[in-house]
Amino acid sequence: MIFRKLFVNSCYSHVHRCRATKLIAALSTTPSPGEQHVKCLGIPHPILNSTSVSTKCGRTGKGNKENMATDNLTAVLHGIEDLRLEQRPIPEIANDEVLLAMDSVGICGSDVHYLTAGRIGDFVVTKPMVIGHEAAGVVAKVGKCVKNLAVGDRVAIEPGVPCRHCDHCKQGKYNLCADMVFCATPPYDGNLTRFYKHAADFCYKLPDHVSMEEGALLEPLSVGVHACRRAEVGLGSKVLILGAGPIGLVTLLAAQAMGASEILITDLVQQRLDVAKELGATHTLLLDRDQSAEETVKRVHCIMSEAPDKAVDCCGAESSARLAIFATRSGGVVVIVGMGAPEIKLPLINALAREVDIRGVFRYCNDYPAALALVASGKVNVKRLVTHHFDITETAKAFETSRYGHGGAIKVMIHVQPRDANNSVKF
Repeated sequence: MIFRKLFVNSCYSHVHRCRATKLIAALSTTPSPGEQHVKCLGIPHPILNSTSVSTKCGRTGKGNKENMATDNLTAVLHGIEDLRLEQRPIPEIANDEVLLAMDSVGICGSDVHYLTAGRIGDFVVTKPMVIGHEAAGVVAKVGKCVKNLAVGDRVAIEPGVPCRHCDHCKQGKYNLCADMVFCATPPYDGNLTRFYKHAADFCYKLPDHVSMEEGALLEPLSVGVHACRRAEVGLGSKVLILGAGPIGLVTLLAAQAMGASEILITDLVQQRLDVAKELGATHTLLLDRDQSAEETVKRVHCIMSEAPDKAVDCCGAESSARLAIFATRSGGVVVIVGMGAPEIKLPLINALAREVDIRGVFRYCNDYPAALALVASGKVNVKRLVTHHFDITETAKAFETSRYGHGGAIKVMIHVQPRDANNSVKF
């Protein structure tokens, strides 16, 4: 039985690599002057005719601009309420980059916020920007200096690439790098496109049994892992999570995997709490908008066996941050993940007098490998989070579904290639 499983996995890997080999082999033929069409898993796509060229690793190659193709359907945000599908040139890669044939891209709350408000804090959309950052794809081309990946590898994409040279990067806190290039964060483009280039060392090869959708979901899961690490969640932790949206739910999954013995999650929507319960939350609490934080604290303490020693605010609202502080036991930790108003009113004296630590979370740092390990090992199942699927040609409908929560939407997935084209089993 073990031999059969290994044989099946080996066959799948062989077939998939053969398909990718055909994709690259097509580069050697020229169907029309100045352009080459590659049949990628049954779908014809033009692609660059040449590899990037450089005499030294790390420098951007010049490539062959004459053979730059144009069939690269891309979702571009031009401004508030102005999201368009348009053609963009397939990018040239540097020697330390890979060209990816994108497969799955999830819609994040930040994507929707850029669409509706045109900004998040100091990040303002001032020019057309490709949207999307929760993604996975298949390696279509590798730079000359890339050693960790090969054509045909299925990868999850960590969307932020730091400078690697500043003090923050050298100290292992690259998420704080001032020169971070992050997908779909102004002024940088995202990856909701057919072909996208990315730093090879920020692409993580997926095991055959991990789907492309799960690969895309490593991005929000990494936020949950980072939040729990910042909160120092461990064996026996009593955790309060405020907000049962996608980030609250992945935080729930991460806290469980890291050893929390009791988890209470709150929200204003019962349907979300039902999903949280399904995912393993010990307790759920439907909040009352008219109830004060002090009154809600009493309910939290009544439900849990004791006051939580960790609280993770995944909402960003003033009311949720206040509740997190009031509810956390003395000497505990409050982590704020959700980003709301630039300035809010908090009970600081209450926190100071009880030595409650208040910590911020900004994206993630060195958390992708852990997130991938959790999914690959089966300790965390993120599949339940995906509620809707759309083709890239249906991007407008996909954003509408995510924005308004149609059909109980939690995580909306956009497929750049046909569903399951790169999965060993149907998602």
